[in-house]
Amino acid sequence: MTIVVGYVPTPEGEAALTAAISEAQRREEPLHVVNSSRGDSLTDARYASEPALDEVRARLDQTGVAYEIVQLVRGHDASEELVDEAERLKASMIVIGLRRRTVTGKLITGSQAQRVLLDANCPVLAVKASY
Repeated sequence: MTIVVGYVPTPEGEAALTAAISEAQRREEPLHVVNSSRGDSLTDARYASEPALDEVRARLDQTGVAYEIVQLVRGHDASEELVDEAERLKASMIVIGLRRRTVTGKLITGSQAQRVLLDANCPVLAVKASY
């Protein structure tokens, strides 16, 4: 089995990665790190730069956890990408990071986390970022 983690270069992404590493070590499972952009990856701040991914690789290399990092730009929401990758890999779990949002913000733009929680066919671990 594999653990799929949604990674973005933010405190939420770092919290998700930390939790996913702990779960991977505890379960002795590999990580599948997903970073995606819905549109133009050159202007999307949530699409990790190569230096940011190098830091993630260095961090993962120190843990001894087997991993794969994928960056996807297919015009899909991040929630779709995570659920699709988890289904494709028959993942044991998805790990996502959460951030505080206003009710109005959720109403207008929706919640990627909510979509993952509702659409995933495997358990989802949602962790809050500490600020």
